Amino acid sequence: MSTPREPGTDSGTSAGSGPAAPPDARFEETPWRRLDPRTLLVHCGWMAAPLGSLALTALATGGRINTEAWITLAAISASFAVLTTLGLIRWARTEFRITIPRRGEGAGGASPTFDVRSGLLTRRLRSVPLHRIRTVDLTATPVHRVLGVTVLRAGTAGSGDGSSELSLEALTVPEAERLRTELLAYADAEAIANDPVVARINWRWLRYAPLTFWVIGGVFVAAGGAYRALDGIGIEAWKLGFVQRAFTEFGASALWLTIPAALVVILALGSVGAVVLYVENWWSYCLEWTDSRTLRVRRGLLTTRAVTIERARLRGVVLREPLLLRAGGGALVRAVAGGLGNREENRKRSGLLPPAPRAEALRVAGGTLRSPFPGSAAPAALTPHPRVALRRRRVRGLLFVVLPGTAVLAGLGAAFTPVLLHCAWIYALVTTALSLWLARDAYRNLGHGLDGPYLVARSGTFSRDTVALQRDAIAAWTFSTSPFTRRAGLVTLTAAVAAGDDGYRIPDLPATDAPGFATTAAPGILEEFLVHPGPAPVPGQRSR
Repeated sequence: MSTPREPGTDSGTSAGSGPAAPPDARFEETPWRRLDPRTLLVHCGWMAAPLGSLALTALATGGRINTEAWITLAAISASFAVLTTLGLIRWARTEFRITIPRRGEGAGGASPTFDVRSGLLTRRLRSVPLHRIRTVDLTATPVHRVLGVTVLRAGTAGSGDGSSELSLEALTVPEAERLRTELLAYADAEAIANDPVVARINWRWLRYAPLTFWVIGGVFVAAGGAYRALDGIGIEAWKLGFVQRAFTEFGASALWLTIPAALVVILALGSVGAVVLYVENWWSYCLEWTDSRTLRVRRGLLTTRAVTIERARLRGVVLREPLLLRAGGGALVRAVAGGLGNREENRKRSGLLPPAPRAEALRVAGGTLRSPFPGSAAPAALTPHPRVALRRRRVRGLLFVVLPGTAVLAGLGAAFTPVLLHCAWIYALVTTALSLWLARDAYRNLGHGLDGPYLVARSGTFSRDTVALQRDAIAAWTFSTSPFTRRAGLVTLTAAVAAGDDGYRIPDLPATDAPGFATTAAPGILEEFLVHPGPAPVPGQRSR
């Protein structure tokens, strides 16, 4: 048992070092709770590999087990006995509770805490105020799911690297859900916004690395780089013997097998490359406020990077959700800030968060702005755009994607082989369905609005971007139209700022609403150009 402690501290004493300390008068005597006994079965999962190997050996030899196999079995049995005993002791000595302050004068300003008591030889009590808990994750491996249990991990302020994480393995799923609700019920939004450490790297985010452009495009970029390097030293890659043999064998084999196999290889190589690139770029990542005026991003393995952004130059943030990453529930965050260089340098230096869970991206965006991110609402919460914008996207998909490809395949089929005619109608069906779906998704993502000091705009389908831009940072407005948009009564409104990409578009706004929205968002820019209804001008006087 540990000694009395103040909330938010860790303490540890040797087992059996003395009697239990008297309870703190400021807190109610909340009973301790234990983990589920099935925790012991979870720890036995390591036996699957050696026992499976032993079973395969016995099966291959017809049941004849040699001396080495018996030694292996004895070692497994001894290890099982030792680890099971240790696991039983660990389970018996791991307890947790939520401590609630007493009401009245004795509370002394104490706050509710989450207490975890554990340890084999050295007893450790970790007590964290509930308002410092930032995230509560439930993770279940296949073994956990079979047993009906899960692992609960509670992340505290600045615990992105796992050093301050509280973990309980394992709880029943209903118990874990109830505990997560209790922990998050006391989350302090103001403390989150004012936490100096906004985020640290969490290597569980690696699962989002393949959900980027580099999973496919990176393979071709690497291949192109290798080709240019070989060409630079006078080697023509296409004339190499193994390259020619590979293409010959590929074309001579069954394409319905080789093409999917090639795609699988490309995806595998791209995934490995994306993970390696993720690790190199975001190693030791930390986003923090070094003081009230300076935001700093540190990251990098081979090439370390430290980017400092003054708060006075920070004009907003962009929540970016590429299509694959969005399908996996992820997002990344970029800063809209001045002083980061030209467009290419800005792209490299404006990253605030690598591909990560969308909830984490929203939290980081809010921590960067020091207020809840305005774009955290659903797309429907923003002002929708007129239905004619959906029609424009459908027409563009049909004209620029479906029609050209179908015409080319049909023309080639009529000139050479009827097989291409079948390819033409298959291509038309597939691309029409895909274009209509993407047009619908792009239209649903359209939205704009005002949220306090921020202009919020959302658009895009291959990359859905939600920008929260400070309204007082807008320096000018640009109204863009074409013959087609003018006929549809639409206009694209661009807010020009001296930061980020220099301008942020709100496409396909109603032409009648755009001036009023721009005037409300950034007063003082358009007033002199607007014509307001009023009395007729007196003859001889100039009118604007």
